Amino acid sequence: MSVDFTLNGHPTSMASPPETPLLWALRDEKNLVGVKFGCGAGLCGACTVIVDGQQTRSCLTTLTEVAGKTVQTIEGLSGEVSTAVTEAWIKAQAPQCGYCQPGFVMAATAVISADPKQSRDQALAQLSNICRCGTYDAIRLAIGYALDSLNGRIATQSQGRAR
Repeated sequence: MSVDFTLNGHPTSMASPPETPLLWALRDEKNLVGVKFGCGAGLCGACTVIVDGQQTRSCLTTLTEVAGKTVQTIEGLSGEVSTAVTEAWIKAQAPQCGYCQPGFVMAATAVISADPKQSRDQALAQLSNICRCGTYDAIRLAIGYALDSLNGRIATQSQGRAR
């Protein structure tokens, strides 16, 4: 039995067993390795993808649960919000080891897409991803940069590494 859904803008069918976690189906069957295994319990967020506009922990989501839905991975990011988020990540120099960053970028993109006019603190309150390297100051700065960019404001915070 295969599971059909839209993956990064393209109709797809996956032959993995329906109870397979989306994380492993994406990595093993589609070779989309931007989605990372972190904790396997939905706590760290390294496996975050966007399903029908919502940040989703792919380690806890089965293939059956995405049937007929739209799934977006870091490899398929495009559009104004994702561009603003990725540019802000670079500007703030957010990645250190980089392992958690795809999940953070996906979560931030979903949160900001839902309401680009929200404040940085409102956006940050919706993120629960974990960074083992502790780059939270740079991530907070990047969220602010992305929101400022989308709303046509000039970032008032200092540039550079915020660690």
